[in-house]
Amino acid sequence: IIGVTVVLMSVFVPLAFFSGSVGNIYRQFSAVMVSSISLSAFLALTLTPALCATLLKPVEAGHHHAKGGFFGWFNRGFTRTAKGYEGFVAKLLRRAGRVMIVYLAIVVGGGWLFTRLPSAFLPQEDQGYMMVNVQLPPGATQNRTLEVMQQVEGFILKQPEVSNMVSVLGFSFSGTGQNAGLAFVILKPWSERHGAEHSAQALAGRTFGALMGVRDAFIFPLSPPPIPELGTGSGFNFRLQDRGGNGHDALLAARNQLLGMASQSKLLTSVRPDGLEDASQLRLVIDRELANAQGVGFDAVNAALSTSLGSTYVNDFPNAGRLQRVVVQAEAAARMQPQDLLAINVLNSKGQPVPLSTFARTEWVKGPMQTVRYNGYPTLRISGEAAPGYSSGAAMDEMERLA
Repeated sequence: IIGVTVVLMSVFVPLAFFSGSVGNIYRQFSAVMVSSISLSAFLALTLTPALCATLLKPVEAGHHHAKGGFFGWFNRGFTRTAKGYEGFVAKLLRRAGRVMIVYLAIVVGGGWLFTRLPSAFLPQEDQGYMMVNVQLPPGATQNRTLEVMQQVEGFILKQPEVSNMVSVLGFSFSGTGQNAGLAFVILKPWSERHGAEHSAQALAGRTFGALMGVRDAFIFPLSPPPIPELGTGSGFNFRLQDRGGNGHDALLAARNQLLGMASQSKLLTSVRPDGLEDASQLRLVIDRELANAQGVGFDAVNAALSTSLGSTYVNDFPNAGRLQRVVVQAEAAARMQPQDLLAINVLNSKGQPVPLSTFARTEWVKGPMQTVRYNGYPTLRISGEAAPGYSSGAAMDEMERLA
C-alpha cells in the first residue's frame, strides 16, 4: 500500500509545477489527486482493516443464508445475475472471432468519431465579472475617452446583473495611450442572477449590441478566460507575421484583407484588430550641419526636449518642515503646438541658448503607435471568437485557412 501510494504521488506531484497552459489546467487536478491518494492510503492502513473485521465475520456452523424476506430476494437476485454473467461470458468465448470483429468495429468507429468531433480548448464560464475594452480613433484626447467611458458606465450600471464598475483611462488590452480605456464590471452573486439571460455572456452580448451606436469609439465587452493566467479574454488570438520583410504598409494591408475575409465567414464572429492603429506623429527633422555650425550637439537637444516636454528632477528643498522636490517642465500652454516645439532653446557648447528653429523643422507623418514582434518577425495581432454553434478549434482552423 505504501509503495503504490508513493509511486502514484510521484506521478501527480510534478504536474503542479508545470508552466504554461498544462500547469494551469492540471494544477488543481494534481492537488486533488495527491490529497485523495494520501487519504486512501491512510484509510487502507488504519480504518479499513478494523471495518473489515467488523463486517466480514466468519460463518458459524449450521448458519444458512436467508431464504425469505428482503435478504432472500437479494440473494436470489444476486445468484441469477452472477449465473447470467457467467453464461454470457461463456457464449462470447465460444465465438471469439465474431467478438473480435465487433471489437475492431467499435475501435474504428471510436477513431472515426475522434477525428470528426470538433475540437475546443475549454468552455466559457460565468466567473462573476467581465471586462470592457474601449478604443478610440488615433489621436483622440483623454477628454474624448472620458466622455465615451461615461456613456459606457451609464449603460452598464443600469443593468440588473451589475453590482459595481471600475474604469481606467489611458490603458487597455490593445495598448497604452490617451485613446484607450478599460473597465472592470463586477456582477452580483450567482444566487441573485437566475437564468441564462442574466449570465455574464448574455450581459456581454447585450452590452456590445447597445454600445455599437457610440460612433466615437470601438467598445468590446470581454469575458475573462476560463483559467486565470491564460490570456486576457475568451476566444482566440492570432498573429499575422511579415516573414518576407515586405514592410509595415504591406503587413497592414494584409491584415485588413484578412479581417475582411474573416467578417464573411460563418464560423467566426467579433474578429477585430488587437492593438493601437497607426496615428499622426510630429517628426523633428534636424539639420546636422547647421547644428554643428552653432555648436549644438544631439545630447543637448535631447536634454532640452526631455526637460520641456517631459520633466526633469532638479533637487529637493525644505518647505514648512517637509522636503519637497523641484521639477522643471514647460508650461502646458507652451508645448501644445508645433511652433512651440521650435521655440525651445538649446544650450550650445559655449553655454549660449540657441532656438531649435534655427537648425530644425517639424513635419507631420503617420506611423505605428506600437511595435509588436512574434518569434522575431514584425507582427500584427488579431482577436476573435467562434460563432455560436462552432468550437474554438473550428475557428482556429478557419483563420489558418483564410491566412
